[in-house]
Amino acid sequence: MKQQLEYKELPKDRDAMAPDGSEIRLLAETSRGSMVHCTLDPGEVSAPVAHRTVEEVWYFLEGTGQVWRRHGDQEQVVDVAQGGSLSIPVGAHFQFRATGDRPLRFVIVTMPPWPGNDEAYSVPGHWPTSSRPPST
Repeated sequence: MKQQLEYKELPKDRDAMAPDGSEIRLLAETSRGSMVHCTLDPGEVSAPVAHRTVEEVWYFLEGTGQVWRRHGDQEQVVDVAQGGSLSIPVGAHFQFRATGDRPLRFVIVTMPPWPGNDEAYSVPGHWPTSSRPPST
């Protein structure tokens, strides 16, 4: 099957709510990966989740926040802001929060492409959650 050449501008309205409670706007997708724009409003804390089969890389565009990740015997909380990036390996537990007075906005590249909300499952978190928890 021949891959289509895709171009898409950032939608004004969200396309979906992520299983962690953040807003998702769909961007480009290929057979090997997908890209979305993610927003978490000021003061919000995502639901803690892990992924069954996908890995992700995040690039922060706006706002400030923190991301907690636990993978195997590694655990850390990192401060994030415009220009920063991080990885979410398959099976890593993670949670994030917007700590500033502006939304935390970032681009997520998912490999392989996001298969649907059953991909994410709830895990014990690092902070109390303020966003809608994922369905399991």
